[in-house]
Amino acid sequence: MQGKKLTKISRFLSYHLRHSPEKLGLELEAGGWVSVISLLKATQKNKFMITLTELEEVVKNNDKKRFSFNETKTKIRANQGHSIPIDLQLNPLVPPPILYHGTYHKVIKKIVKKGIKKMSRHHVHLSETKETALQVGSRRGKAIVLSINAQQMYEDRITFYCSDNGVWLVDFIDPKYLKIEKR
Repeated sequence: MQGKKLTKISRFLSYHLRHSPEKLGLELEAGGWVSVISLLKATQKNKFMITLTELEEVVKNNDKKRFSFNETKTKIRANQGHSIPIDLQLNPLVPPPILYHGTYHKVIKKIVKKGIKKMSRHHVHLSETKETALQVGSRRGKAIVLSINAQQMYEDRITFYCSDNGVWLVDFIDPKYLKIEKR
């Protein structure tokens, strides 16, 4: 499949599985899952044709691993980034000592003063590498990478989760746990 089509399908799925499943006539099950058959029928009904093969390719080849199938490939979900109420049924985990968050220059003063808030999403997203954080921060302008003292947060009884695609999730990051990384 061509890259443009893959991107178009990924964006379509991101929007509907993370923010507006009802616009396709879908209702997410516990854990954010939806039947693959129901999804494919809904896309067809809404004149956005996706084949099972294309869906499998998007899940397998999406650069950020935004989606996953269940073990039997009968259900699919977005791994994180939801703006709708959903319990992804993730278990709390011990994070690595340091995690990273990518942001952009325009908001850094506010973050240093007030911390990192989840805004309209369920969690703040963190990565295990500076490179990933830099890529995320670059989407909106000049990127800034923050290192997060996840070990201290965990010791302070702050709960961490890790989604199926390796994105670390937390509710809020107080400024005392932040440090601006030098490039």
